[in-house]
Amino acid sequence: MRLDGKVAVITGGAGGIGQGAARRFAAEGANVLIVDLAEDALDDALRAIGSNRVSACAADITRAADNERMFQVATERYGGVDIFLANAGIEGAVAPIVESREEDFDRVMAVNVKGVWLGLKSAIPALAARGGGSIVITSSVAGLSGTPGIAPYGASKHAVIGLMRAAARECAPMNIRVNTVNPSPVDTRMMRSLEAGMSPDDPQAARERIAANIPLGRYAQPDDIARVMLFLASDDAAFVTGAIYKADGGSSAY
Repeated sequence: MRLDGKVAVITGGAGGIGQGAARRFAAEGANVLIVDLAEDALDDALRAIGSNRVSACAADITRAADNERMFQVATERYGGVDIFLANAGIEGAVAPIVESREEDFDRVMAVNVKGVWLGLKSAIPALAARGGGSIVITSSVAGLSGTPGIAPYGASKHAVIGLMRAAARECAPMNIRVNTVNPSPVDTRMMRSLEAGMSPDDPQAARERIAANIPLGRYAQPDDIARVMLFLASDDAAFVTGAIYKADGGSSAY
């Protein structure tokens, strides 16, 4: 029970990684508030997770008031917040830069970067009030190298590493640790969308091509990523802050 007595807020909680993390955190003793945009998706996620330690809150992370409200809800329900998993993100359209639309770029940045920044602004005071805690930001291997065809997504995932590093230094005196997890492709809805964008006539071919470039030969499962997040959220990582944790099946070992 590595998170016994802890309270976690997880954005993107209705998605594959968010559900995996909520399930894993609850199994380790945490009370968890999952946050996502759509109430029906949250209802489905709660049924899939199947734990009375997990509840939901619909919110738009691109709005400051919604970020403040989700931490207020967690505090009212559970007494405070110890862990913030800034996990919400969107992939955007698959297109070369010259064919990308400005509105698509703006939307990716609003969710993937501004949403994390607003989350930090609300999370830091909440965690400081509990004497410290852990913030884990979901980045990507696309935040560590260039990925053609999804430049806005890659840029956003580079950007949150910069946010993490600044926050880690700012928050250390408050006993708040801040790190990123950088997955390679995970077997979730997002990858189905990217596969279809990369190879509209044969998404399975795109999947096989991507998996073949991962040394372990497969996509990650959500629980593979959740276990890394659990480590960073727990006291096992008490001296870990400002770090990039790659959960990429060996993709960056080349």
